[in-house]
Amino acid sequence: MALIETAGRVLPPRTVEWLAMLVRQLAEVIRGEDETAAAQRMALIAFGIRVVSAAIAFASQIVLARLMGDFEYGIFVFVWVLAVILGNLSCLGFHTAVIRFLPQYRAEGADDAIRGLAVTARIFALLSATLIAATGIAALYLLGDRIENYYVTPLFIGAFALPMIALGDVLDGTARANGWAVYALSPTYIVRPLLILIFVVGAMMLGLHTDARTALLATLAAAYLTTVVQFVVITRKLSRRFMAGALKIHFRTWIVVALPIFLIEGFYFMLTNADVIIVGFYLPPEKVAVYFAAAKTMALVHFVFFAVKAAAAPRFSSLVSDGDAPGLAKFARQAVHWTFWPSLAVGTAVIAAGPFLLSLFGPHFGDGHPVMIILLAGIIAKATVGPGEVLLTMVGEQKICAAIYAGALAANIGLNVLLIPIYGIAGAAFATMGAMMIEALLLHLIVRRRLGILLFIGARSPGTPVDGRTRVG
Repeated sequence: MALIETAGRVLPPRTVEWLAMLVRQLAEVIRGEDETAAAQRMALIAFGIRVVSAAIAFASQIVLARLMGDFEYGIFVFVWVLAVILGNLSCLGFHTAVIRFLPQYRAEGADDAIRGLAVTARIFALLSATLIAATGIAALYLLGDRIENYYVTPLFIGAFALPMIALGDVLDGTARANGWAVYALSPTYIVRPLLILIFVVGAMMLGLHTDARTALLATLAAAYLTTVVQFVVITRKLSRRFMAGALKIHFRTWIVVALPIFLIEGFYFMLTNADVIIVGFYLPPEKVAVYFAAAKTMALVHFVFFAVKAAAAPRFSSLVSDGDAPGLAKFARQAVHWTFWPSLAVGTAVIAAGPFLLSLFGPHFGDGHPVMIILLAGIIAKATVGPGEVLLTMVGEQKICAAIYAGALAANIGLNVLLIPIYGIAGAAFATMGAMMIEALLLHLIVRRRLGILLFIGARSPGTPVDGRTRVG
């Protein structure tokens, strides 16, 4: 309170009142013992990690772009984005199914099912990713003469990263389901980017040419080291929380839930990354580099949504398991506010600093500022409904959520194919913006119709179902 008293001497009364309210709310979150407070604490931790992560990722991408030049940097980001997409898809939804089932099993005291779920998800992800990687390598051998020469070797290297990306996603989901936000997010979003940067700089100091191949080899080593260490840490923490014993496997139950999630998250990953891939198909690597730099800069806004999603998913699952319909409606509306206002504030600041931030990548990257403005419009549109897809997934509406993303993805790809040849990277940004607006509108309409929740930032009565009741399950 001494801080508030000091602020009262130099700041306007309304500002001091707002600061005092913020301090009281933070104190309630830190001291609170209910599940809402726990979810808020996880959101704060996830937000903090994403802030640090965004800074590290942004700085590392600047260094990589400076070291490699825009052409080689464009090759690197195209291959790495493709590898991350395929690695995530390799899980076939199991990494999120863990979040869906683990809280339920923990509430039921079904430790044997928890052990079975953890082991099955890991093995399944590794085998699936290895199969996809082997298929990709075979395709490169057969079709390599039809691919630009500068992409062939980097694509070979990227294929070997798929198993570790998939396993890392499963470990992330396991940690999030247990409320271990630091262990869930820091390996992928802090440790791995730092290691990539360290390995690339180390290669340069050893006299190696800093091109896309060197950067991807460094990325491959960072992915394996990060995931192996995360595997050891998460396994030890699980063994302490759930004693060793028999495994109970409900593979059919899990796969029935996981596959729709796979479609949802697959469509979502493609929705958020298809623009980079399609730009790579139509435009030279240096244009890919400029577009990716603009999109990576706007990722400073995306981490707000990610933080809320990380905290909201376990809480949504618990409320659904408890059958608490009013609580679900109230928490859903809270999640919208947690998403929208920080996204608007951070987005405005990023756009204002855009020309300077892009100049850090190199002299040719300033062309990405209009792209940033266009992308922000889509991000704000999505933020108006918060993590609506997470809500639908956790109440069992995976199929309709998959349909929403399928529609948005189809619009995104169609608009990209139509607009990129005409408007270049600005066309890709407009396509992404349009797809995000379509996604937000569909989520709002479906949540209102299926669950009876008015999920929109402008709704008058937060937490109140539109028809007087909320349908769960």
